Amino acid sequence: MRGLFIGRFQPFHMGHMKVVEEIIGSVDKLVIGIGSAQLSHTENDPFTAGERHMMISESLNEKKIENYYIIPLIDINRYSVWVSHVCSLVPKFDVVYTKNDLSAALFYEAGFEVRQPKLYDREKYSGKEVRRRMIEGEDWRSLVPEGTARIIDDILGVERLKLLSMEGKR
Repeated sequence: MRGLFIGRFQPFHMGHMKVVEEIIGSVDKLVIGIGSAQLSHTENDPFTAGERHMMISESLNEKKIENYYIIPLIDINRYSVWVSHVCSLVPKFDVVYTKNDLSAALFYEAGFEVRQPKLYDREKYSGKEVRRRMIEGEDWRSLVPEGTARIIDDILGVERLKLLSMEGKR
């Protein structure tokens, strides 16, 4: 059985890692869909699809997780055809894992089994909290896998996010 896990991963954090570890035991292959792949360089979506791909792959490789694909998913802003758009981009899958209510509804209406993974310490493990801590100069590294932190360092992600957060405040 193949599963599809969709998220923005801005950035990939320990909550995402726990969900992947939970799912990976129940599927033969996991397709990880990087949602809103066209977005980057904003305070809410600071990282490119390629950077998020590297964060995820580095983090999963450290855990010796190998049975996955990562596919960027560009928004098309037409809900009536979004599921078919996703299906045209990713390998065939049997079940969808998402906490996004709209995505869950769209896949369910299209006849897919949809499972909503457990959230792990959501107040702590959220992209919004990681980004807030990066901007405020607080500890963010404890919230992300080492592979994610390494990529963020390599691309000067904290500096980028701090600059982006100042936009419109000058």
